Amino acid sequence: MTGIRLNAPAPGWAIAADVVVVGSGVAGLTAALRCAAAGLSTVVVTKARLDDGSTRWAQGGIAAALGEGDTPDQHLDDTLVAGAGLCDEEAVRALVTEGPDAVRRLIATGAHFDTSAAGEIELTREGGHHRRRIAHAGGDATGAEISRALVEAVRDGGLRTIENALVLDLLTDAEGRTAGVTLHVMGEGQHDGVGAVHAPAVVLATGGMGQVFSATTNPAVSTGDGVALALRAGAEVSDLEFVQFHPTVLFLGTDSEGQQPLVSEAVRGEGAHLVDAAGTRFMLGQHELAELAPRDIVAKGIMRRMQEQGAAHMYLDARHFGARMWEQRFPTILAACRAHGIDPVTEPIPVAPAAHYASGGVRTDLRGRTTVPGLYACGEVACTGVHGANRLASNSLLEGLVFAERIAADIASRAPLSAGEPVAPASPSELPLIAPEARVEIQRIMSQGAGVLRSAASLTEAAAALEGVHRAAVEGQEGPAKTAEPGVESWETSNLLCVARVLTAAALEREETRGCHWREDQPDRDDTTWRRHLVIRIEPDRSLVVRRTESTAFPATSAATVPDAPREHQP
Repeated sequence: MTGIRLNAPAPGWAIAADVVVVGSGVAGLTAALRCAAAGLSTVVVTKARLDDGSTRWAQGGIAAALGEGDTPDQHLDDTLVAGAGLCDEEAVRALVTEGPDAVRRLIATGAHFDTSAAGEIELTREGGHHRRRIAHAGGDATGAEISRALVEAVRDGGLRTIENALVLDLLTDAEGRTAGVTLHVMGEGQHDGVGAVHAPAVVLATGGMGQVFSATTNPAVSTGDGVALALRAGAEVSDLEFVQFHPTVLFLGTDSEGQQPLVSEAVRGEGAHLVDAAGTRFMLGQHELAELAPRDIVAKGIMRRMQEQGAAHMYLDARHFGARMWEQRFPTILAACRAHGIDPVTEPIPVAPAAHYASGGVRTDLRGRTTVPGLYACGEVACTGVHGANRLASNSLLEGLVFAERIAADIASRAPLSAGEPVAPASPSELPLIAPEARVEIQRIMSQGAGVLRSAASLTEAAAALEGVHRAAVEGQEGPAKTAEPGVESWETSNLLCVARVLTAAALEREETRGCHWREDQPDRDDTTWRRHLVIRIEPDRSLVVRRTESTAFPATSAATVPDAPREHQP
């Protein structure tokens, strides 16, 4: 344990449970429902409302081998290719073999997917998939439908929920085992202010960290809170350098910031073309799948064309769909484009890459266990080994489902659960809080230095600038400068700075181009040296320790538990 904590008031109230799930997307709510079904007292903590996370923004769908002629092995092959040599084959195999039944259980929970006249689930294609295996709902509103079904099931099941609550830090007992979390409830519901949920099992399902960049498809709540909490608790994180930039995000201008409208990969899956201002299809000849190549390849293709032509964006042309198809298949995207003065029925859509998905995160084993006993992670906050260096389209919702179920099964197998009383760290160390005003500066630094295109120079400059933000906060505490006050905005900004520094350190360390990590100064993939994972932790003195695994296998996560069999990554 590091003893590092956010600067926050002591908890003024506490409740107890067997399991506390932090996050209310597909991963968090699935884990909570399965834990409750196993008879475990379960509390769901979520930062805003139950349906305000990233899940409801997922447009394309959920990938699984549900179609005639498709098999888990074919899904596995596509996933391994997209992951550029860093996928964990055993984790991927678990995903693709357990995925179809997990989707069927989701349907049994109440999710309604689009079906044909014969009543069969309609399937589409996205980048990197050689078959139609993407199930969708409401045309392009899959995440919203999944969120609706799970939220309804949680409410119908009477699970205890705490909304509008920002998780702060992990509680541990005298043996260093998980004992719950502290959190701040933002003036809503039964509790207010800083409190605690005491529980021997904590499941992090807090989503991503897209808000660390200026332009992202992620909602405002995606500030890396789970990764930052895990690092402060002494957990290891892995592969944070692999941030997927979605190739086709609606371009709103060079100065646009915050959450940007996504133009789903499914639009290309249905036949839309990427073109430049002259109407030339520039992805032809770059990959056998052209516009449906894995996302890192498409994003790089767009960026190269933009550089060649000095353009700020490219175009996605789907005028040949016609009004009827746009209205029925992609109503959400159509409405978003028209709201910004663009009509895809009659004109190409301006698009550019933006931060979308974190392939890395808190390192887990196949049961979702982290390196801190009793702490689990699933969904985008976790690094299970499924995504490798680049996530295959629409595997994220499936990963949330499958590994949430695995976590619930592991927790249930350990019942009855018990934990000691939470104890204060032996050598507590409060982080200097970062003023909310620094959030925009952190995002600017990351977008310029650690965005789609990276180099040793840009990353070194970014690391120095981020250190400057940190140093200003330290001096503010020790000198006459204004000190940030504890509160939601300063806690979020502190979390953003934490994950930004770790991400930049990992990206600077990996001296190659692989998957969605693109180093301009190291343009080649180097399997001999770099077909390895980077594992990072924070020491009690707040220094970062970055190590490279000795092989492509993840080490066991905890000596306190029986490790799974050694897991080798396959090319």
